[in-house]
Amino acid sequence: MTDQVSQALADLAREVTTPGAGLDRLRLVEVPFVPEVRLHLAQDATVWWARMEARAGVRLPPPFWASAWAGGRAIARYVLDHPAAVAGRRVLDLAAGSGLVAIAAGKAGAAAVTANDIDPYAMAAITLNARANAVTVTQSHTDLLDGDGGDADTVLAGDAFYTGPLTRRVQAFLERAAARGARVLVGDPARGHLPTDRWQTVTSYQIPPADAYADAQLTRTNVLRPVQ
Repeated sequence: MTDQVSQALADLAREVTTPGAGLDRLRLVEVPFVPEVRLHLAQDATVWWARMEARAGVRLPPPFWASAWAGGRAIARYVLDHPAAVAGRRVLDLAAGSGLVAIAAGKAGAAAVTANDIDPYAMAAITLNARANAVTVTQSHTDLLDGDGGDADTVLAGDAFYTGPLTRRVQAFLERAAARGARVLVGDPARGHLPTDRWQTVTSYQIPPADAYADAQLTRTNVLRPVQ
C-alpha cells in the first residue's frame, strides 16, 4: 500500500466512523438496483469533496468512488444474475471507483478479483467497501491502460467511456484484452463516447434514480461485449 493510499484510508476510516448527518457525509447504504451490495457513498459527492478539499488545503481528485454510477450498477447486476460470467475466473475490475463491480464479482463466485483505479481515495474506499461486504478484493493502484489485463480471464469496466481521450485508451486496452482471450464486458449508459460500432448489447436495464450527479437524468443503462 502506497503512502497516498494509506493516508486516504486513514481519512475515509475517520469519515465513516465520525458521527454526524448531512449532505457532506458518507453513509453505508444498499446500492440502488444492486441491493446485495452495500457501499460507503456520499449523500452529495460534490459537497463532500468541497469539505475534504477545504480541510486538506489542496486539490483532491473528483470522488467518483463516492457515487454508484449507472454503468457500474449494470455490470454488477449482470454478474450477480449471470454468475457464470465470473464464477471460478480471475476478474479485473478496471477503473473500479467504489469497487461495486469487483464486490459483485466476488459475491458471484469469482476465483480472484482485482480492482484497479489510479485514485488513492478509490483504493481506500474499495478497502472499506470490500470489508463491509465480506469480500476479498486485491487492489491495483497503477495505470494499466498500456497493457492487456495480464492474466485476468474476465475484464469488467463500468462507466469507463467518460471522455474522448480516456475512451481511446480504454478501447485499445479492452481490445487487447479480448484479443488474448479474456471475456470483456462493459457497462455504459450511452453518454456518447463509447464507439458503438465496436460493441454489441448483451442486455439493457431500466434503472432507478441515481445518486451520481451526472447520472441523475439517466433511465436506462447497457451491458455490452466486443463485436465478434
